[in-house]
Amino acid sequence: MYNVSKPTLDELPTSRQLLRSTLVAFVAAIAILVTIVLPAEYAIDPTGLGRILGLTEMGEIKAQLADEAAADAARNAANAAPAAGAAVAAQPGAASRVADASAWRDEMQVVLAPGQGTEIKLSMRAGEQAQFSWIAEGGVVNFDLHGDDGGEQSISYEKGRAAAAKDGSIEAAFDGNHGWFWRNRGDADVTVTVRARGQYMEMKRVP
Repeated sequence: MYNVSKPTLDELPTSRQLLRSTLVAFVAAIAILVTIVLPAEYAIDPTGLGRILGLTEMGEIKAQLADEAAADAARNAANAAPAAGAAVAAQPGAASRVADASAWRDEMQVVLAPGQGTEIKLSMRAGEQAQFSWIAEGGVVNFDLHGDDGGEQSISYEKGRAAAAKDGSIEAAFDGNHGWFWRNRGDADVTVTVRARGQYMEMKRVP
C-alpha cells in the first residue's frame, strides 16, 4: 500500500485562486456559448465570428429543417381531415386539363447565376388545384411559393431556404398568378426544373 501524504495548507489553493479559476471558467463558457453554440444551433451570431467559421450557416440550415418539418406536420394533419370547400365548381375545359393526371402537363427550366432570382407562375382561377415538382441541380436555392392578382391581393403559401427540391400542390386562393420565386445564393450556376399538372390555364415565366 502506498503512503499518500496530505497536502499542507500552503499547498492548497487560496479562496482568491478558486474565485479566479471559477471566473475564468465562467468567461470561457460564455465565450463558447456566444461564438460557437448560438451560431451553430440557432443562427444567432452577435460577434460575426460564427459567419466566418461557417457555423451560422449550419444554424440557418437547422432552423430551416425545423421549419420545414413543422410545416410538413401541419400539412399532413390538414390533409388527414376532410378539407372544407374541397369541391371545386366545374370550369370550361377543367376536365380536359386534369384528365391525364398520370403525366406532367408542363415543364420549364431556368438557369440561375449566383445571386440571380426568377419567377415561374401558373395562371389559375380561385379554387383550382395544381400539383407540382421542382428540383435544383448544381446547388440549392431559396424559394417563395406565392400568388398575386396583379393588383390588390397577394399571398405567400410557403417559403424555404437552401432547398434542393420540392413536391406539393397549390390551391389558388383567388384568380391570378400562383407559383414560385427562386433565388440562387450560392457561388455557382443552379438549374431549376419545374413540372406541373392539374387545373390552370398556362405556365409562364415572369420577367
